[in-house]
Amino acid sequence: MKSRWAMLAMGAWITGSVIVSVVATQNFYTIDRLLADSPSSPFHDAVGRLGEPQARDLLRYLSSELNRLYFQLWNGAQVLIGLLVIWLLAGNRAMRRVRLVVLSMLAVVVLMIVYLTPQIVVVGRSLDFVPRDPAPAQLGRFWILHGVYTSLEMAKLAAGLLVAFWIDRGAGVRTQASNDHLAA
Repeated sequence: MKSRWAMLAMGAWITGSVIVSVVATQNFYTIDRLLADSPSSPFHDAVGRLGEPQARDLLRYLSSELNRLYFQLWNGAQVLIGLLVIWLLAGNRAMRRVRLVVLSMLAVVVLMIVYLTPQIVVVGRSLDFVPRDPAPAQLGRFWILHGVYTSLEMAKLAAGLLVAFWIDRGAGVRTQASNDHLAA
């Protein structure tokens, strides 16, 4: 029964990772969509008063701050989910390998919490409201940090899918064995 709850927690972890990534990406795309094609007249009036470049900077800043918040909250939630999965699988010798992979996923999240996310936030904030032409010196560092974060996120997602598969396979074996025992 605990493996079913572990599977549910892994589903939440995987789903949350995908949702946060999609939301973060769409926050920025929505700015350009709104500026180009918003049906709201008051919005276009406000953009006109402020000026489109200034409105874009302001909206990008808002999106950046929201994304920073979402990633910080999500990283904390991932720690709780990972610890829950390990607790649910504790004592199950067949799930030792699964627990080790979940621990490695948690190590990635801790690296994100302790180093990557704070660095991305600091560098990102130093780029807010800074002209992009010519490209600011910190922009290269930001994209390197972002690339490392994204790569680790993709590796963690792949590991999560593998963990879910292993939990399912382990739960399925036990369920089949139990069914065979009941049938005998």
